[in-house]
Amino acid sequence: MTTAPLPEITAYTAADHDWLVEAHGRLYAAENGFDASFPAVVDAALREFEAAHDPSCERGWILRDGARRLGSIFCVREEISTARLRLFLLEPEMRGRGQGRRLLETCMGFARGHGYRRMVLATHESHRAACALYARTGFACTRSTPVRSYGQDLVEQVWERPL
Repeated sequence: MTTAPLPEITAYTAADHDWLVEAHGRLYAAENGFDASFPAVVDAALREFEAAHDPSCERGWILRDGARRLGSIFCVREEISTARLRLFLLEPEMRGRGQGRRLLETCMGFARGHGYRRMVLATHESHRAACALYARTGFACTRSTPVRSYGQDLVEQVWERPL
């Protein structure tokens, strides 16, 4: 019995921009009721990354199966020794199949290899599967704050871990 090859993790390019904005907007609206302000935030974050990221210590990745994009994750500099994880996304059919962990390990490995000693991220309490993955991979939730964002009452969380 042969197994299907794993989706490939490739470098983010500007050609992935529109898909990433659309996917975030579509999935977060369907799963969390987020309004149109959310994809606008993703668009702004990507424009900033494309215009000003430092390729020596910041990178984005896309999970793909051939031409089909299935997920993303980004590592950006927060401070000289702290990396920030951003724009972590998986299409629903990839969830529960180890692909999120692969993306997360790719991101953390890059951060470690580029001298970062700590990684931080912000998410929402409602993203239970992602929070469970963060906890399983050594992250700790260091702050929870009720907020009103993207048309929803949410609990914003900050997670971090040493690298």
